[in-house]
Amino acid sequence: MAVRPATTGSRTGKAAPARPNKGTVIPQLGWHEVRPAPIVLVSGTETFLAERAIRQLRDFLKREDPSLEISDVQADSYAPGELLTLASPSLFGEPRLIRVSNVEKCSDIFLAEALDYLENPAEDTYVVLRHGGGVRGKKLLDTIRGGRGGAIEVVCSELKKDTEKYEFASNEFKAAGKRVTVSALRQLVAAFSDDLAELSAACQQLISDATSEVTETTVDRYYGGRVETNAFKVADWAIAGRNGEALVTLRHALSSGADPVPIVAAFAMKIRTMAKVFGARGGSAQLGAQFGLAPWQVERAQKDLRGWSDEGLARCILALAETDAAVKGAGRDPVFALERLIGVISRRGEH
Repeated sequence: MAVRPATTGSRTGKAAPARPNKGTVIPQLGWHEVRPAPIVLVSGTETFLAERAIRQLRDFLKREDPSLEISDVQADSYAPGELLTLASPSLFGEPRLIRVSNVEKCSDIFLAEALDYLENPAEDTYVVLRHGGGVRGKKLLDTIRGGRGGAIEVVCSELKKDTEKYEFASNEFKAAGKRVTVSALRQLVAAFSDDLAELSAACQQLISDATSEVTETTVDRYYGGRVETNAFKVADWAIAGRNGEALVTLRHALSSGADPVPIVAAFAMKIRTMAKVFGARGGSAQLGAQFGLAPWQVERAQKDLRGWSDEGLARCILALAETDAAVKGAGRDPVFALERLIGVISRRGEH
């Protein structure tokens, strides 16, 4: 079988893999760059991206040869000789894909046999080793990264920054050829920031169902009930100085089951971004790189800061800290604390 780079369904954009470990000589690729190799080490803590990378490799190999034989091995409950048996040529010579999970919990016998296998990998066989992190199996990882077995490493690091999640969501739509507005992407990331799998599923649903450009209205129609989305709406109205709309949206969010804590967190995220950008000079891309923000976040913060003074912003930060403590148990009435915070922010911190 010819070995060619796999064509993937979506990308994270320009995000680079993690910095190579000391002594690494094999290619280290992003999850979206997965391609066939005798040994494919899929490392990192982001399970969703790892599973997608492995699935894309499987689909690619299956397209290349529908007779592909697929086997699964658990490294923590490994049977002696299992890897060698599965990698042995069959009567008809079908290519083989062996997916090994839980390598971070591997047994001693798996470790020994995997190290032996690296000395002479089977022809037309692709062994995928999924290691989710930790020190168990380090000798195997070091041997692979040192160049033994003709391996590549696919690094699936957790997407921690909003900029990374925004880029991920943006590229979900780009890969599908579906247009989406910046505000719609922002709403999606806000609504599903805690779960990359849910964010991807939401993108795919909108890609599948929406007949035209996906806008903020489209996202509201599908996911308006998400606490985080409502929370950011409350913050947006308050920061814009529209106290009445902010209070109405707050009461709607609370009546829909929203908790005050994530609403305060939404205020904190926006106010913190405004504080970073306040007084800074430069283009949105330059400032974004400086502060770890997406250019659209910089532009939004600059827009939100119109009419604000540094004293007013400081007062809002203090009020935010007091409200955060109040909604987490230090105050008797979390809702009143939130309403008071909205009043302070709507006045831009002015008395």
